[in-house]
Amino acid sequence: MRYKTLGPTGLVVSEICLGTMTFGGDGFWRVVGAQPQDQVNELMKSAVDSGVNFFDTANIYSNGLSEEMLGVAIDQLGLPRDEIVIATKAHGRVTPQLGPDATGAQKAELERRMGVKNISGLSRKHLFDAVDASLARLGLDHIDLYQVHGADPLTPLEETLEALDDIVRSGRVRYIGLCNMAAWTIMKALGVSERKGLHKFVSCQMYYSIAGRDLEREIVPMAKDQNLAILPWSPLAGGFLSGKFQREGGGPNDARRAIFDFPPVNKDKGFDIIDVMRPMAEARGGSPARIALAWLLHQPHVTSVIIGAKTPEQLADNIAATEVTLTAEELSALDEVSKLPEEYPGWMLDRQGADRRGSIS
Repeated sequence: MRYKTLGPTGLVVSEICLGTMTFGGDGFWRVVGAQPQDQVNELMKSAVDSGVNFFDTANIYSNGLSEEMLGVAIDQLGLPRDEIVIATKAHGRVTPQLGPDATGAQKAELERRMGVKNISGLSRKHLFDAVDASLARLGLDHIDLYQVHGADPLTPLEETLEALDDIVRSGRVRYIGLCNMAAWTIMKALGVSERKGLHKFVSCQMYYSIAGRDLEREIVPMAKDQNLAILPWSPLAGGFLSGKFQREGGGPNDARRAIFDFPPVNKDKGFDIIDVMRPMAEARGGSPARIALAWLLHQPHVTSVIIGAKTPEQLADNIAATEVTLTAEELSALDEVSKLPEEYPGWMLDRQGADRRGSIS
């Protein structure tokens, strides 16, 4: 396991981050995973034993249950708080799901709750409420990386950034990050923070995989220029790159993508990529998933890759990607089969001999 600093900070994180979206499985989240506490503890222990010190969750994962189970695991495993890095997120609405035996009163309360205002978004009120709720569920006195889970078009950006700055200054959060934003929004936020003397975003958690390289058009050049950490989520494209799916057929009926076809993937191109990865995996006695993760780990602009696992075997195979060294020829073949189509103004910059940051080569 290798380690990197998180963007412009001195915080050191492992190149693999264990995501906790599979913890709990409340309501809709059951299609992603439904680990009970004993399995959560087992996955956490295996990850720590392998050198992982970075764990990512969100308040909406299983409607708060993921945070609770992560906190219980930290406590039951006796993980030293100063040795691990905990990240969570805020934006979405945390609303408990109802089981098939829900009473009429419970259904009525859920319907009422769904209509309540101010329990989502990035307003000062909601962020203050959300961070306190996350800390209570986690059973912690601070969060290392607090991330906004997306953009909020209803709340002024200045209000969000000032609220996050106050949260950091209160000691409840150490660093702030963002997820799923456009490059222009990120730059605007950094500019506002610079002008007002506020704590800045230090990381971008974004979808990035060898089957989905759109991030390289605008986000990667911007992040390199601003020294922001890039934390890819869904590095296996929702399980598509696991190698379990066939071009001429389906895949396992219990696979996540067989139930929840997300994130979007150009499947014809994706299978072409898998065809190139498969012999590389077989030569190493591993899976295509291991090669897909290794490709991301070879990208110098990536800080830590967020993986999710349902079983210890999946976790071990994913973490084994840290031991894979791809040759220059293999990297070239993977780049060729997965490269983005040309797009303006990129092709014009290339023609002028300038990279995406505008410097002349």
